[in-house]
Amino acid sequence: MTADARTPAREVVAIDPGHFRNVLAHLPTGVTVIAAHGSDGPVGMAANSVTSVSLDPPLILFCPAKTSATWPKIRAAETFCVSVMAGHHEELTRRFASKEADRFAGLELQERSTGPAPADAVAWIECRLHDEHEAGDHTIVVAQVLAIEATSAADLEPLVFFRGRYGSFRQPDDLPAA
Repeated sequence: MTADARTPAREVVAIDPGHFRNVLAHLPTGVTVIAAHGSDGPVGMAANSVTSVSLDPPLILFCPAKTSATWPKIRAAETFCVSVMAGHHEELTRRFASKEADRFAGLELQERSTGPAPADAVAWIECRLHDEHEAGDHTIVVAQVLAIEATSAADLEPLVFFRGRYGSFRQPDDLPAA
């Protein structure tokens, strides 16, 4: 059997973008803010496409849109902090997703070597740019994890995005914490 016979032909399938977005909205995602020390001050954006890639070496990925004006500024810094947003951060996350807002105005920050971070986030993942891959209308950014920390506040819950809406996840009181 030849290699061509074992490999199925790739067929281009037309999928309506609106339907694609609607179906994938059923996949709940965590919400983050990715921020760096930019050449003109702090720079940051919201992202919900963050996921772990590898334990050894520790790697994560996220996927900014190719149209993002913020990602090139974060890329230029080469290091950045990914903050996992808490349940009360909906307004803040919307600000970081907006093109017009002063994203850092009035925000209590923790200064980290890789970038500014909301002081009351659920967790912080400090990273260095490792690699980028073109992927349709987005870029897959792979980042090496340099340092990690999670809050010790037991009552903080993460902000979740599901079916186009923000919500939160609270562990039932009768289950032990992981």
